[in-house]
Amino acid sequence: MAFSPFKFLQEVRSETAKVIWPTRRETVVTTIMVFVMVTFASLFFFVADVIIRFAITTLLGIH
Repeated sequence: MAFSPFKFLQEVRSETAKVIWPTRRETVVTTIMVFVMVTFASLFFFVADVIIRFAITTLLGIH
């Protein structure tokens, strides 16, 4: 079976035409939600780290 670059490019264009691209508004909303979730996750892990550090230093008597 021979490889045809021209046919391959035609098939790529055909498949790309089937893709439903997000609107600008959907992209902005999704980006904002990602930033919000990253902020919540970083705050959660920061608080968890402080609590665990406090518990370990208290138990081991480290100052």
